[in-house]
Amino acid sequence: MTIAAIEHSYVEVNGVTLHIAEQGEGPLVLLLHGFPESWYSWRHQFGPLAAAGYRVVAPDQRGYARSEQPGDADAYTLLHLAGDVIALIHALGEEQAVVVGHDWGAPVAWVTAMLRPDVVRAVAGLSVPPILPAGMAPPEAARQHYGDGFYQLYFQQPGVADAELARDPASTFRRILSSGSGDNPATATPRPWIVPDGSALIDSVPEPERLPAWLTPDDIDAFVREYANHGERAFTGPLNWYRNIQRNHELLTAFRGRGIDQPALYVGGDRDMVMSLHGIDELLASLKTVAPKLHRSITLPGCGHWTQQERPAEVNAALLDFFGHLPGPAPARA
Repeated sequence: MTIAAIEHSYVEVNGVTLHIAEQGEGPLVLLLHGFPESWYSWRHQFGPLAAAGYRVVAPDQRGYARSEQPGDADAYTLLHLAGDVIALIHALGEEQAVVVGHDWGAPVAWVTAMLRPDVVRAVAGLSVPPILPAGMAPPEAARQHYGDGFYQLYFQQPGVADAELARDPASTFRRILSSGSGDNPATATPRPWIVPDGSALIDSVPEPERLPAWLTPDDIDAFVREYANHGERAFTGPLNWYRNIQRNHELLTAFRGRGIDQPALYVGGDRDMVMSLHGIDELLASLKTVAPKLHRSITLPGCGHWTQQERPAEVNAALLDFFGHLPGPAPARA
């Protein structure tokens, strides 16, 4: 990984200033991070994808890290987020891009592909398969399956998780990233993230005795630096994405029954918490129905939730294989 070769800049899209990290020349590949991450979660993808002839761009998405954080919680719907992706592609001077998303970035990628097949030429999702049309199960369904302690329901309380996560960002990143890692013995049987009644969110994920092999103290420091700009509100923008899950269902009702028309790829880990969620087996079994041009569905043994960080070599190989089978512009070669 050569972080120095990555260029940083800012782009205004839809009235919001986004920070982007960029490397390489060629067909555009847009990398969308998840929660609670930033462009840095793709640090292992920039060099290999750029070396293969692609222009790799990873934004800090709306509300995250170095990007602007709109104050209105209603400004974080999937329509806003998909709009940012389309506007960013055009702001970069391109008509189309391959869009790759992980965790929350995956629903953004899938939904953007569903809404704008003219702009998204191909789509890949890591960890989260396409849950169309609105990206995630609505809160009432989550409550029915997991109870009130389910983390997405806990996140609905304004200001509560915000303050807990911002109190000690280094501890927050150590706890959350380590708890979801395939190296954590607790993920041998993946389970939903549940906050016990009367407990704080942050106490439901303990401080690790040591970091997983794929995560270093320098990585933790990097995530902390990326989030420093927003101070006590560092996690409010990211949490506002969850506070729009119900609204996403309301806004995207008209798209029920729509699928993914473009070439698609799915990669997940068998120790990922997502694999424990209600209905995931059916979703994975129906991938070819939802995305008829599915290239591959890959399960990485022993991999937890942080797919591209935990298994960069396998993820990079899968992405490059996928890109190599796409019609359209060829990669740039030196």
